[in-house]
Amino acid sequence: MASLNKVILIGNVGNDPDVRYLDGGSVVAKFSVATNERYTTRTGEQVESTEWFRVEVWNDQAKTVEKYVRKGQQIYVEGRLRTETYTDKEGKERFSLGVRATTFQFLGGPNDRQEGGYDTPAPQAQPAAAPERPRQQAAPAPAPAPQAAPRQQTAARPAQERRREPDPVPFESNSGDDDLPF
Repeated sequence: MASLNKVILIGNVGNDPDVRYLDGGSVVAKFSVATNERYTTRTGEQVESTEWFRVEVWNDQAKTVEKYVRKGQQIYVEGRLRTETYTDKEGKERFSLGVRATTFQFLGGPNDRQEGGYDTPAPQAQPAAAPERPRQQAAPAPAPAPQAAPRQQTAARPAQERRREPDPVPFESNSGDDDLPF
């Protein structure tokens, strides 16, 4: 039976990445990502809940993270959950849940990145490869919301200049309902 371990996060980087160069030539970058959820209780009280995730990225992508990712920046991360076991100071065995990133994308505009202290334009998406497996092709990340254009520019553009998405290809099945496995 097939299984799936996938997590998608969109949040803010909680700390500047901790990058380590290992003896075997591998590079790992670790940083945290905070996600926020806002909701209203039955009593009408507004509640905001924050979840923190520890994210790790390996090799070439770790070098990219080292150069461009800074605390406070908004980021899209796609990866898989990993459980790590460790022994605390009191000798008790503990478990920690983290995210091994397979894809990440910087969100926000170039001005957001320049405030972090670097001027070089950052790449928009980087697939991250785990050290024990070859690189896999990553699914496309959602594009950030388009910025609003002034009304004069939008109205002045002819309708034929606007980009049109291609029509979806209709699904054609040569089999009947009798072939369904359920």
